[in-house]
Amino acid sequence: MDGARERITTNIRKGVLEYCVLALLSRRDMYGLELAEWLAVRGLTASEGSLYPLLARMRQAGTVETRWVAPEQGHARRYYTITDQGRAHLRMFAAVWREIQPHVDELMVEET
Repeated sequence: MDGARERITTNIRKGVLEYCVLALLSRRDMYGLELAEWLAVRGLTASEGSLYPLLARMRQAGTVETRWVAPEQGHARRYYTITDQGRAHLRMFAAVWREIQPHVDELMVEET
């Protein structure tokens, strides 16, 4: 049963992770490890290894942009910023989520 639960969790994470990242970046720019830690604490990613390839794909798709910031001390960090295209994708996801979520919840209540 644990294997089935993990597959379900993985599939749901994969489906929403990109939009969770966009939602975080709509609040403020963040660097990769900061994003990874925020998502991992909330169980939205299994590891940093699943986040960085996604961020690269998002950059190629034009939903995020990056810039390097070099602090006075320490190493430079790559910060991610949501683009106008990313905001449009996030709005579409939010609309679809609000549309289907009540129906899924209704079905799940009947099952529990």
